[in-house]
Amino acid sequence: MRLRDVEPADLEVLFVQQHDPEALRRSRFPPRERDVFMAHWTTNVLGNPTGFVQAVTVDGELAGNVLAWWDEGCRSLGYWLGRRYWGRGIGSRAVALFLEEEKARPLYADSFVGNTASVRLLEGLGFRRTDTVWYGGFEHVRLVLDEPRGGSGVGVS
Repeated sequence: MRLRDVEPADLEVLFVQQHDPEALRRSRFPPRERDVFMAHWTTNVLGNPTGFVQAVTVDGELAGNVLAWWDEGCRSLGYWLGRRYWGRGIGSRAVALFLEEEKARPLYADSFVGNTASVRLLEGLGFRRTDTVWYGGFEHVRLVLDEPRGGSGVGVS
């Protein structure tokens, strides 16, 4: 498993992954139509100078992505893996590697309350639950990483 920069050619695979019915059920993330997805990724993700996004690859194949961005003064983390990569520890390794480069703390993440695997992944990396938030009528667990694992308590923002 490796992380690398996202390339424009990756967007089609990421679009297909985001439309997987089981992934949508687990994430309760609203899928975007192709044109909206491509515009969002080109402008708001890849075109965001304060964002940090990495492709997750397994044996040279694109498995998903991990990203961080500023949202209303808070640094947020998100990740997405294609279904065939679930349950193999790839998400945990990818986010852990990403966190070695993404130093901003506090770092927030949220997951649909029913997506216990995602919540466990984040908690296993040192995130702690803070509260719940509602997106599109669905409850999400909000988590925060205050400092790097084994860190000094000094955050970078």
